[in-house]
Amino acid sequence: VQLQASGGGLVQTGGSLRLSCAASGLTFSRRSMGWFRQAPGSEREFVAGIPWRGETRSYADSVKGRFLISRDNAKNTVYLQMNSLKPEDTAVYYCAAGGPNHNTARGRRDFESWGQGTQVTVSS
Repeated sequence: VQLQASGGGLVQTGGSLRLSCAASGLTFSRRSMGWFRQAPGSEREFVAGIPWRGETRSYADSVKGRFLISRDNAKNTVYLQMNSLKPEDTAVYYCAAGGPNHNTARGRRDFESWGQGTQVTVSS
C-alpha cells in the first residue's frame, strides 16, 4: 500500500488549503480512509475519516464545521478541504487507509496503512 499526500503549504489565518492523498496497491473502493495530524511535541491525532461504504464521516471536534473529507474512488484519491484555518491547525498531516472491508473510520484503531506527511503551516 502506498499513500502519497500533497497540497500542504503556508497559509494565513482564515485561509484554505486542500490536501490530496493518492492511493495505490490496494482496492481503494473497499478501504476506509482518514487524515491525521501531528504537531511538534504532540501525539498524532485523528482529524477526519470516511468509510468505504455509506455516507457517515467522522471529524475531530476541533475541525468540525471547517474541514471536509471526501473521496473519489475513480481516482483512488481522498481529499481534505480545510477552511477557516487557525494557527493551531499547524501540523504535519498524514493520510491513512483502513484494512480491507473495514467500514469504520473514527479513530486510530480503524487504520493500518500510513503515508508520508505533508506540512501545513498557518501563520497568525
